[in-house]
Amino acid sequence: MRNFLLPTSLLLVLTILHCTTTTSFAQSPAQSPAPSGPTNCTKILEKAGQFTMFIRLLKSTQVADQINTQLNNSNQGLTLFAPPDNAFSSLKSGTLNSLTDQDKVELVQFHVLPTFVPLAQFQTVSNPLRTQAGNANNGRFPLNVTTAGNQVNVTTGVVDTTVANTIYTDGQLAIYQVDKVLLPLDLFGAPPPALAPKPEKGSSSSSADSPVSAKDDSDDTSGVMGLEQHVILSLGTALVSLFFL
Repeated sequence: MRNFLLPTSLLLVLTILHCTTTTSFAQSPAQSPAPSGPTNCTKILEKAGQFTMFIRLLKSTQVADQINTQLNNSNQGLTLFAPPDNAFSSLKSGTLNSLTDQDKVELVQFHVLPTFVPLAQFQTVSNPLRTQAGNANNGRFPLNVTTAGNQVNVTTGVVDTTVANTIYTDGQLAIYQVDKVLLPLDLFGAPPPALAPKPEKGSSSSSADSPVSAKDDSDDTSGVMGLEQHVILSLGTALVSLFFL
């Protein structure tokens, strides 16, 4: 009887071990963490919500592709200022429709800094900030920030706004929500006043610039000529008188 129970017990133990091992291998793939995908700025904004208009501009101008390519193929970080939908709805009617395709690209690029800037670092950055729209030193795309405690103020020369909150940051990409669309001075600033045209040489306006001097010259000439005529007549009279004497 004991000899019969021993093989049976051994068989039962082996069966349990086999089932446990099989179950462990079957569950192991589900327990492994999913591989992290490439950084995608539009998906981050979609998850945050309320950025439909900005996402549409990022995609239509292909700036989103440039951002994602740069983030996933280099170590250079980026900072993105993202206006929500209500910021776009507060714009003057027809503002975006009045822009050319190139203008829209520059508008979106104006919201992108080519480096990763943590929120606390805005206290020490140098103004104007350089954006992907162009070099701010030529006066076309100035973007300046100031801080007051924890508040970050942003000004473009056309609009003033603040950083409302941090949407995303991972040490390479920072996305901050701003209350207004950042309108660059080069696209939305007042045009410079037109310069008055210079008068052409020989025009009537140039001769009219000095009427007094012209009159004075003529008066002086006539006076000199009158004196010469008087002297000549006097000499002539004297000669005639001598002849008859």
